[in-house]
Amino acid sequence: MPALNPASVHDRPSSPQPSRAGWAAVVSVTLGIFAVVTTEILPIGLLTSIGADFTVSDGMAGLMMTMPGFLAAVAAPLVTTATARFDRRLMLCAFTLLLALSNFLAAAAPGYGLVLVSRVMVGITIGGFWSIGVGLAERLVPPESAGRATAVIFSAVPLGSVLGVPAGTLIGDLAGWRTAFTVMGVLTAGVLVMLLRLVPPLPPVRATRWSVLGGLLRTTGIRLALLLTFLVVLAHFGAYTYVTPFLERVTHAGGGTITAFLLLYGAAGVLGNWLGGAWVVRRPRTVLGLAAGLIAAATLLLPALGRWDAGAVTLLFLWGIAYGAVPVASRTWFSRAAPDAPEAASVLFTASFQATISTGALLGGVVLDRTSPSAVMLLGGCIALLVVLALGAARATEG
Repeated sequence: MPALNPASVHDRPSSPQPSRAGWAAVVSVTLGIFAVVTTEILPIGLLTSIGADFTVSDGMAGLMMTMPGFLAAVAAPLVTTATARFDRRLMLCAFTLLLALSNFLAAAAPGYGLVLVSRVMVGITIGGFWSIGVGLAERLVPPESAGRATAVIFSAVPLGSVLGVPAGTLIGDLAGWRTAFTVMGVLTAGVLVMLLRLVPPLPPVRATRWSVLGGLLRTTGIRLALLLTFLVVLAHFGAYTYVTPFLERVTHAGGGTITAFLLLYGAAGVLGNWLGGAWVVRRPRTVLGLAAGLIAAATLLLPALGRWDAGAVTLLFLWGIAYGAVPVASRTWFSRAAPDAPEAASVLFTASFQATISTGALLGGVVLDRTSPSAVMLLGGCIALLVVLALGAARATEG
């Protein structure tokens, strides 16, 4: 097996920044990841509005979620290996600029084709910014603060995931979906200014080779992490991408009610992230199994109980708590499976997560166009149950 340590290049690492300046840089990178995650999932709450404006089906509108994930999955390893000798600050700024332009393009697009072009730009940004940004904490603050800084950077993932949809839905409901993309573009431009002013030059110090990634893929822990991440993210995004059509057609909720429901889902997601983060260090498998079980319960019960507002909001709250714990549990599993190659593990985590978001959105769109929103929820629930079964089988094998 190839060595798992990333290969060194000739550039020396920059010395840790003074505490205040270093933490300002950490906050800038965190906001960059928040902008990336929020832009990626922004179309979920705006799906029916965008589809109606361009006269496309909900399933076709789901391509806005499918395309970025697949492109990010490809971009993550390509960018990490191809830009080994480029200044990391320069790369972060370039990807943030691309993200801002993608939002403005979507807001001004006269046709659905240009909206999809903007989502291609989002996909490239996701793979590049994420793979580079998550590993920078140790270079921005003193060594004793690196763990805390890494946790701060990763907190952008659940926050963007659980707050992006309700916030975008609220703006879209009040001022139209184009305004939501415009606001996101302005916010991203602000993040670009912060990165330029607050992040120091970061010459490359390590590079992850293709042989390192191949070596990790031959380890049992990484393969199991990939399988379980694939299943739980497939279940979630296969169903959640189309939660707005479900609430409109099955719950018969109006725009304001849907926005309120999704805001409550977002608050539940923050709670789930906090609870998962508190427990995941000791029991990452248990946290992931509980999250998958709760997602299964919520989505399987929605077709029956989601016909009423009370049932829908209760199950969405449960679903939000469950999914809020998923990214931190999955990331922790990848990190523990490859302690000697953290950057390579981050690349595999990013690629698998993003590819599965796209697969879930695509699968859910096909099912929705051919059946009903309730069938999409049932499919998501059945897939989530597979995670619980796979974890049980793995534990029995190890025992």
